Amino acid sequence: QVQLAESGGGLVQAGGSLRLSCAASGRTNYAMGWFRQAPGKEREFVAYIRWSGATTYYADSLKGRFTISRDKAKNTVDLQMNSLIPEDAAVYYCAATLRVGVPIVAYEYDVWGQGTQVTVSS
Repeated sequence: QVQLAESGGGLVQAGGSLRLSCAASGRTNYAMGWFRQAPGKEREFVAYIRWSGATTYYADSLKGRFTISRDKAKNTVDLQMNSLIPEDAAVYYCAATLRVGVPIVAYEYDVWGQGTQVTVSS
């Protein structure tokens, strides 16, 4: 089993950047994803990275602004978010999965972190 803990959220002005980090402990050969959930909305897929780091995938609307990466030595998965807009405000969650392919739906993930709040001021 793996345990996940996100960090790096906070308040940023529109146009600014934030870097979220997800620290994994325990079993670590999971593929990882980032999701976000705004108040009153469904949890939505943000980005995915395979255990090797060789494969990444992004929600279409976020390509070019968000970058997912992992450091296997540190057992962390980061989400670099640039050019933030108010619509990016949400609780961001990292999640781990053993499923093959590129899972982009929340139920395909087995373990979740507690989430970190991102607020974007206009």
